[in-house]
Amino acid sequence: TGPAMAARRALHFVFKVGDRARSARFYRELLGMSVLRHEEFEEGCKASCNGPYDGKWSKTMVGYGPEDNHFVAELTYNYGIGDYRLGNDFLGITLVSSRAVSNAKKMGWPLKEVTTGVFETEAPGGYKFYLEDKEQLKQDPVLKVTLGVSDLQKSVSYWSDLLGMKIYEKDEEKQRAVLGYADNQCKLELKAVGGAVDHGTAFGRIAFSCAKEELPNIEALMKKENQKILTPLVSLDTPGKATVQVIILADPDGHEICFVGDEAFRDLSKVDPNGDKLLDDAMAADNSDKWFAAQKMKKASA
Repeated sequence: TGPAMAARRALHFVFKVGDRARSARFYRELLGMSVLRHEEFEEGCKASCNGPYDGKWSKTMVGYGPEDNHFVAELTYNYGIGDYRLGNDFLGITLVSSRAVSNAKKMGWPLKEVTTGVFETEAPGGYKFYLEDKEQLKQDPVLKVTLGVSDLQKSVSYWSDLLGMKIYEKDEEKQRAVLGYADNQCKLELKAVGGAVDHGTAFGRIAFSCAKEELPNIEALMKKENQKILTPLVSLDTPGKATVQVIILADPDGHEICFVGDEAFRDLSKVDPNGDKLLDDAMAADNSDKWFAAQKMKKASA
């Protein structure tokens, strides 16, 4: 790993949310994250950020601080879809925040102590979060994202040999490994699920940034190694904001991985002080629930 690898950064995990208001409450009030930016789109994304849907959708970035030095969550909401089926592909995000634990207790949100001082809770949609009941770290409180894999060795070699991640821990007995690009970044934990990985319809995506000139090299390497490229190098526009270049890959289990050019992404991911208001206004203006109720219909389940 040369200096180029060192510049790679873990950015965010993409969740599909069916209930935007409950989701906003969980991330803001329980986890204590802030809305970093909120964007509305009239049609589906060219790199299918919102999943395989063509209609109106929104993207809300939430986190404990700017994406330059925090791992954050991207909440994508498709206006016509009320829920998604979970698979065993996303196994959880672990973060350190005694405040989140006490918020959950105050809100009466279900919490389960899984090991001493670590509580499991679920975001709307069933996504698992593990809260360590310690004071929030000065740096990024988000420690790791855990993904299910069918063959630990195969996945570890993909992420370390092809994507240049450093192996921090590997436990054959527990069939898990922890990898990352830097000590101070959110880590990726891979855990064998004892069988095939099912992505359901809720399947997420993990995003990293790298120097823009590295993107064609990543694409060429994946072609050479016969690995899956879901979206070849493409430019993505966000109305009124920076255009970024991305490539979307799939690992051996089909986990979606986005690499984005760092320079333009730092511009795009600037924190918008109006983020909260934009989200609240969009939720207030969203009559999709009422419309479905009036038609005596349920929002589609994906």
